[in-house]
Amino acid sequence: MEQGNYSVGLDIGTTKIVAIIGRENEYGKIEILGIGRSKSLGVHRGVVNNITQTIKSIQQAVELAEGNSGLKISSVVVGIAGQHIRSLQHSDYITRAKSEEVINEDDVEKLCNQVYKLVMLPGEEIIHVLPQEFKVDGQAEIKQPMGMYGGRLEANFHVVVGQVSSIRNVGRCIKSAGLDLGNITLEPLASANAVLSQEEKEAGVALIDIGGGTTDLAIFKDGIIRHTAVIPFGGNVITEDIKEGCSIIEKQAELLKIKFGSAWPGENKDNEIVSIPGLRGREPKEITLKNLSKIIHARVVEIVEQVYVEIKNYGHDEQKKKLIAGIVLTGGGSQLKHLKQLVEYITGMDTRIGYPNEHLAGDSDEEIASPLYATAVGLLMNAVQNKAKVREARQEAVEKEDDHGVFTGEDHTQTKTALKKERKSIFDKWSEKLKDFLDNAE
Repeated sequence: MEQGNYSVGLDIGTTKIVAIIGRENEYGKIEILGIGRSKSLGVHRGVVNNITQTIKSIQQAVELAEGNSGLKISSVVVGIAGQHIRSLQHSDYITRAKSEEVINEDDVEKLCNQVYKLVMLPGEEIIHVLPQEFKVDGQAEIKQPMGMYGGRLEANFHVVVGQVSSIRNVGRCIKSAGLDLGNITLEPLASANAVLSQEEKEAGVALIDIGGGTTDLAIFKDGIIRHTAVIPFGGNVITEDIKEGCSIIEKQAELLKIKFGSAWPGENKDNEIVSIPGLRGREPKEITLKNLSKIIHARVVEIVEQVYVEIKNYGHDEQKKKLIAGIVLTGGGSQLKHLKQLVEYITGMDTRIGYPNEHLAGDSDEEIASPLYATAVGLLMNAVQNKAKVREARQEAVEKEDDHGVFTGEDHTQTKTALKKERKSIFDKWSEKLKDFLDNAE
């Protein structure tokens, strides 16, 4: 199969690295062609802290995916997360010189580009500029200003900011693993694409993605992203607590959490005991499941409460900003028993577990429809959409060529420009800037 027919998403997580190859079938669903998963050794709390180990893990995952599918991976879409990610709200405006002409894409782009000039803290860079509502000559709550008349165009923006060095390190790892960087996406946005329906985004929903090293939050209302946050705790701190509290090794703690862990201590009876083999001839350890779930409960409550503070910061208590669809939990950590009930108890909001199967073709492997792969599936969807956009732009250019029949040199240049433009999102341009930086850093 030629390269043009499939796309690749690469999820660089704290506990695992997943490479997932897929393509869009004729029904608009994603068909998974291959998947590779490796243990992530060089990432801590969503941030690369060992380049060499991360490169090895990426290569391992990519090789497995290639072996599974019989395809060659060259370009990938990568997710970015980590405790350095923060977001802010910002308003900006432009005054148009020709108010008698309708607002077009260039005006919106000019306004978005202006936001990029915001002064950030040293070492920080703007990753996403997401317009929320527009105002034209004081008329508010406009979702799409294109085609309208007006002299003053203003908008509220959701601006996502990250540490330049962390983002460049991810780019470096991709390049050194022998891959091209197709695009970079914020992980909570990728997970949201994979598990949320359009109705939920309209009604108002908070997506909580509990990963190994971080818990990512994305809040949507009226179909628009309203708030994002990354909390630097995830499943690993729960494992760490079990390890310390029960004096056992990490591998055993992880197994205990997965097999017997529960976020609700009341579920376990006092006489339910699990025996763990001792180290090197020592006596086996006996741990009551009630104690185990108390340890887990304490940490999970802390994580959920931090997320709830972020939901309140967004303004969930206000009637206009109420999240009617409640909370969707996804990520590996969402598989913890009774977590849904605990989240409902703490927040008082409707909760469900989000599975990334809505956009997958019917014959997909059940394993991939697990919350564990939500981010990877979201990144793959992003890669597929990017490819579709490029195809559409090419198609337009070809059609223009056909309409013109015989071409003058000028027409040809115009078509070429149209093809080049492909109406890149601002974030795609930012990715290109990063790619150039990496090329020059050789």
